Amino acid sequence: MILINVKFRVKPEHTATFLTDIDWFTTATRAEPGNLFFDWYQSPADPGEFILVEGFHDDAAEPHVNSEHFQRACRELPGYLVETPEIINTLIAGKTVWDRMAEFQVKN
Repeated sequence: MILINVKFRVKPEHTATFLTDIDWFTTATRAEPGNLFFDWYQSPADPGEFILVEGFHDDAAEPHVNSEHFQRACRELPGYLVETPEIINTLIAGKTVWDRMAEFQVKN
């Protein structure tokens, strides 16, 4: 799995509508055959901070960055942002599913 976390700092005038405005990007990425998950989170402490958590199959990076919707996002998303996003990107070879957390076991 290619695991990517991206931190976006959104301009104050766009925080309320950011996720709706870029839903075209989220929807198209989630529809990619190699996408495992593509989830946005807004910080409760700082409404201008959004975190994108992405997972793709090991061979899906090139089709994703070459897609029309990714290229459009490269052109349009910077207009919403205060600064260049920060990213953590790593490959977890062969991984495609979430594991259960050992430390917080729920007993029913």
